[in-house]
Amino acid sequence: MKDISRILVIDDEESMRDSCNQVLSKDGHRVDTAENGMVGLEKIKTFKPDLVLVDLKMPGISGMEVLEKVNVIDPTIVAVVITGYANLESAIHAFKRGAYDFLPKPFTPDELRIIIKRGLERRKLILKSIALEQEKESMRKFFITMVSHQLCSPLATVQQNLEIILDGIVGDVPEKQEKLLRRARESISSLLTLIKDWLDLSKIETGKLVETFESLSLVPLLQETIESLRPLAQERNITLTLHRDDGDIPMINGDLQSLQQLFTNLISNAIKFNHQGGQVNITLQERDSYLEIKISDTGIGIAENDLPFIFDEFHRVRGDETQTVPGTGLGLSIARKIAEAHSASITVESRVGEGSMFTVHFPRD
Repeated sequence: MKDISRILVIDDEESMRDSCNQVLSKDGHRVDTAENGMVGLEKIKTFKPDLVLVDLKMPGISGMEVLEKVNVIDPTIVAVVITGYANLESAIHAFKRGAYDFLPKPFTPDELRIIIKRGLERRKLILKSIALEQEKESMRKFFITMVSHQLCSPLATVQQNLEIILDGIVGDVPEKQEKLLRRARESISSLLTLIKDWLDLSKIETGKLVETFESLSLVPLLQETIESLRPLAQERNITLTLHRDDGDIPMINGDLQSLQQLFTNLISNAIKFNHQGGQVNITLQERDSYLEIKISDTGIGIAENDLPFIFDEFHRVRGDETQTVPGTGLGLSIARKIAEAHSASITVESRVGEGSMFTVHFPRD
């Protein structure tokens, strides 16, 4: 069965409404009319048209106002302007307010049919695009669920079994086998980290990672994050130091878990890309209208041509000194997205061979 298109004609001239009704009804469309903008807007809510014909010059609410409100009620409705005062300026204003096409009065039935046909084809494309986007979103959610349950769980089980074997719980492990098993464990660990980062990135993009905002103090948050990363720093004899202003530091409005991840990503990078025996300094200062956190290291630094891309997803700085550093290339991208969700910003300064400094600016609560 062929779908019947709904068309609403909004015009203060009764003869125009009747003429459009006769032509379009004869072509098999379902047509309704309104004598002014106010009545037209009410009928849009109940009649739910696919396309509206809107006269620009009407008493009360003008056609321009109707166009703006139609877009708010349902942005998928195609609006076509009909007017006896057609000029370039009014056409531009109408297009800016969401009009799809422009039909100057007087017009013939065939001209009306052509413009209606184009408008309804546009409506079908809009609805098809929305349906495809919804299907894409549904597939993305399904894939996230599949990755979470079908990949993470068995990989975690394999990793646990490798730990049991390497700890000698089930018997001694010859040296050659131990090397292979440790390499397998490291590969699985890297894969689990990649999956976790990808899932976190997906949650951020859907607004589900940064959800619970509350008044927070950055001092204990940074202290806890530093302590959790201290074993990693000690493996490379790297000193972690927190510097802060004396007195009370203002609170910020934020999500505790996601902020912990933001600073974990930045500080762990400062450790991993540092030299043996290097330093990482975390400085918390109060500025006029924001709080500033600087994370500086004495590491290998970032080349100038890499700086514009370091926050891109999966981007990793390539070089002899970074080949052995594990990572997914998502840590900085996730950090920036978390910062943006908190109305904060991240900037970076770096010189090759001298180190890098990442600065986060948070608005005060």
